[in-house]
Amino acid sequence: MDPTQWVLGESQEMPKDTPICVGYDFNKGVDFNGIMEAYLTTGFQATNLGQAINEINRMRAWRLSDVPIKETDDEDLKDMSKRKTVRARIFLSYTSNQISCGQREIIKFLVQHKLVDCIVSTAGGIEEDFVKCFRPTYMGAFDGEKGAALRLKGINRIGNLLVPNNNYCKFEDWFGPLLNKMHDEQDAEEDVSKKFWSPSTMIARMGKEINDASSVYYWAQKNEIPVFCPALTDGSIGDMIYFHSYKRAGFILDIARDIRLVNDCAVHSYATGMIILGGGLVKHHTCNANLMRNGADFSVFINTGQEFDGSDSGAAADEAVSWGKIKISAKPVKLCAEATLVFPLIVAQTFAKDFDEEKWKIEVEGTILWNALEA
Repeated sequence: MDPTQWVLGESQEMPKDTPICVGYDFNKGVDFNGIMEAYLTTGFQATNLGQAINEINRMRAWRLSDVPIKETDDEDLKDMSKRKTVRARIFLSYTSNQISCGQREIIKFLVQHKLVDCIVSTAGGIEEDFVKCFRPTYMGAFDGEKGAALRLKGINRIGNLLVPNNNYCKFEDWFGPLLNKMHDEQDAEEDVSKKFWSPSTMIARMGKEINDASSVYYWAQKNEIPVFCPALTDGSIGDMIYFHSYKRAGFILDIARDIRLVNDCAVHSYATGMIILGGGLVKHHTCNANLMRNGADFSVFINTGQEFDGSDSGAAADEAVSWGKIKISAKPVKLCAEATLVFPLIVAQTFAKDFDEEKWKIEVEGTILWNALEA
């Protein structure tokens, strides 16, 4: 028996359009755009990063004019010039650590310039933004002082970041009176449909009251970008509501109002894109809203979770397809990476690349996100 027939068995020819694996050649000098373009054919997660960039550029470029006209379309949407004004709604979702770290400034850029249309985050992802308006977060170390020593100093650790207790005290000194004022307004409102606060309306109010251009949520309320946080009480804000309830009972935070609004943001869109940093609540809440429209058209997941434990956090995009959270026809991308390493690069090659604020305003002026079913 000749072992070479097994070791060197004849292979089939690769299809002619199969990309070739090749990385960036630094003999060409240091060309940032060239380096980033080479990621697509570098292999492994570098290729997934390149695919994530392409997917985000696709969701940004989509217009209804890309879709063939149907007999069931509204008459005004059979006009091609009108179809060119209809774009995809982009959901940006992120866990609290993305605001705790320097990603906050990148997220603020996207919100400040209305480059995303809908936000989903956690309690920490909301309050940490406001906390930073009063006092900074400091650099520490993963293997620095022990937790017990930091506890005795009144310093909290988030990975390799340090947040003194005084930071939260400053925030609570500001939020306590505002919460009491919001309670007054709730009691004075006679219209039942407007009487109670929801997480999104509370966050918008906080963004308005902070009046600080360094805040993500200052820009969100200014640009009328809804921010959803169904677990808003799971942090310092919840602590304050808890303490407030003993001084004055009756403040109501209505999450049912927001579940209708976030689902409607998906249902009444002609197309949707999801950019999700992390897992857990923010991932599922965003995907579940898109289930209501039989799935998102474009999706990018960035997280370090693995799917072997059956968690939604680590689930592959294909699992979301099985639930109807991503369309069968979509080309979703999951990038297995720590978001602070890759999201700045992705933004540099998508939203921020050749960004011109005045040009962007012209491009999106008059564009439509909601369809004729708008409630």
